[in-house]
Amino acid sequence: MTVYEGRFAGRKAIVTGGASGLGLTTARRMIAEGAKVALWDLDAEALETARRDMGAAHAEALDISDPAAVASAADAAATALGGLDILVCSAGITGATSPVEEFPLESWQRVVDINLNGLFYCCRAVIPHMLNGGYGRIVNVASVAGKEGNPNASAYSASKAGVIGFTKSLGKELATKGVVANCLTPATFESPILKQLPESQVDYMRSKIPMGRLGEVEESAAMICFMASEECSFTTASTFDTSGGRTTF
Repeated sequence: MTVYEGRFAGRKAIVTGGASGLGLTTARRMIAEGAKVALWDLDAEALETARRDMGAAHAEALDISDPAAVASAADAAATALGGLDILVCSAGITGATSPVEEFPLESWQRVVDINLNGLFYCCRAVIPHMLNGGYGRIVNVASVAGKEGNPNASAYSASKAGVIGFTKSLGKELATKGVVANCLTPATFESPILKQLPESQVDYMRSKIPMGRLGEVEESAAMICFMASEECSFTTASTFDTSGGRTTF
């Protein structure tokens, strides 16, 4: 991994899902490149370990599907960091792997609550802090499943399609306000989230990638860090793929 020393010097970031997987890798890189980072995650024990290991400036255990908790956490992070410049919404779950006619209702609701509603609550709570500072970078983690759909993953696919549509709307709203909002649409990459899926589902997703392999988490983290940087200044309301050639639109 190439570290761009000082790229995020003076910047204050929140990374959701920051205790593991893509969120953890992204937060670690941002800190290495100069950012002050607040980690959000549901897993309090893993969160404290991550905070201690990477030297995060702030950490808060919360369920992002609770809008009041998100609003309170955003204010606390802004106070702890001295403002907010960057939001990386990486928290997400896969939900059940099942055909629609058998899909558990509680799994559908939980996936939408975390992946879409929770992401909306995070953006809604953080944007006022960015507008106050006249600068912001929002990176919402979607998925190629939101573009193409994966069979037996209707809740996940629908929620990630929602993230893409929401980000397109948000980026256009903020286009003249100094805040850029884009989303990442990765194909499957090596991550703890794969433990939520049967091996047959992972094999299916791997078979759809022209490069013939799963992605590496560092590859998606590198793209996120570009999207969250000052260099990403004339692209908003857009998607950035890390899909090994699976999606090209």
